[in-house]
Amino acid sequence: MKAYRAALLRFGDDHQPLYESDGLLVVGPDAHGRKVVRAVGDHDALIERFAGVAVEDLRGYLIAPGFIDLHVHYPQTDVIGAPAAGLLPWLENYTFPHESRFADKDYARSVADFFFDELARHGVTTALTFASSHPASVDAAFEVAQSRGLRFITGKVLQDRHSPDGVRDQTEQSLIDTESLIRRWHGVDRLGYAITPRFAPTSSEAQLRGAGELAAKYGDVWIQSHVAENHDEVKWVAELFPDARSYLGVYGDFGLLRERAVYAHCIHLDAHDRRLMKETGAAAAISPTSNLFLGSGFFDYAAADAAGMRYGLASDVGGGTSFSPFHTMMAAYYVGREGHTKPGLSLTPGQLWWQHTAGAALALGLQGVVGNLTPGNEADFVVLNPKATPLLARKTAQAGNLDELLFALIVLGDDRVVSRTVTA
Repeated sequence: MKAYRAALLRFGDDHQPLYESDGLLVVGPDAHGRKVVRAVGDHDALIERFAGVAVEDLRGYLIAPGFIDLHVHYPQTDVIGAPAAGLLPWLENYTFPHESRFADKDYARSVADFFFDELARHGVTTALTFASSHPASVDAAFEVAQSRGLRFITGKVLQDRHSPDGVRDQTEQSLIDTESLIRRWHGVDRLGYAITPRFAPTSSEAQLRGAGELAAKYGDVWIQSHVAENHDEVKWVAELFPDARSYLGVYGDFGLLRERAVYAHCIHLDAHDRRLMKETGAAAAISPTSNLFLGSGFFDYAAADAAGMRYGLASDVGGGTSFSPFHTMMAAYYVGREGHTKPGLSLTPGQLWWQHTAGAALALGLQGVVGNLTPGNEADFVVLNPKATPLLARKTAQAGNLDELLFALIVLGDDRVVSRTVTA
């Protein structure tokens, strides 16, 4: 076992932050040999119980749960910051041409190595990630994640229509490849598979039906896709699936709404859709930097909360503009202020942080596994330096309470704040 002495941030069952200004985090193996949190709390209250355990003194730093990125595209690492008029032109002019290169496993692995370096540099310890439509891109990402001991979820993109040569797959083969990848990787070490239609317009009914059949056959795999991101996309889906009640309803019609199903964006939903998300256990991955960058719209927090939807935060790189959870939380604050049904909604710093840690874990069905620093959770955490920059040091020195400390980190923080990223 090993212990760390520092300020500690974690979350209670009520989603509220719990904080020790002088805390002790004790990690060690559980009965299965996994490195987990063994104890956490006030230093003076715990230290005698763990006499003889080596303690690393990190006073002046804040230890917090590792961040969870609920939706990110590793093949779009080099697409970040590409100028475009909106989602569909961005896909056509930048994303699809770049993703075509991921048929080459060596190339895919080189990007995956850089991608995981970036996640670690920004304090992200778990990610639900799109690969490309090429099985080699999935193998490359899983191999790198496995070598680093990460909890990581990805899947081969399914897109058998309305896609250019180089990324378009073949319906039957795409489903064969998906099942093969599930059997090869799902549940190996800390890895998980996600059945991954890119979005409804780029999958035929046969492909979506096959994806739903696989989701029923392998009930513990994840499902991920996009829904209701912008008005042009919503209109296109209505034309392609005239019998569906809504864009979200398309996925429900093919058996793709259930626990462990995560849908990016969820901006242009109605009340019926939000109830459907709640009833099925599907979750929303909120991608505020992407939505602002592409002019897609604002996630309606008030309506989502009223419906009881699950949700968490995501970078959505490369439509998103930063790997940084601090930038994502700041953008989510802006979005909350523009709330549709409750204008001027103000998300608290604790709520923002919860969405990128324990809330994202709940959306993934991994509560009690990652996203928090409570006993039994895997020991993924970040060591944050509140004095990483002169302005941040000046601001945090004046913090009179936890909200002021966390908000200063959100507003002024970036990768320089992350002193260390530790994974189980």
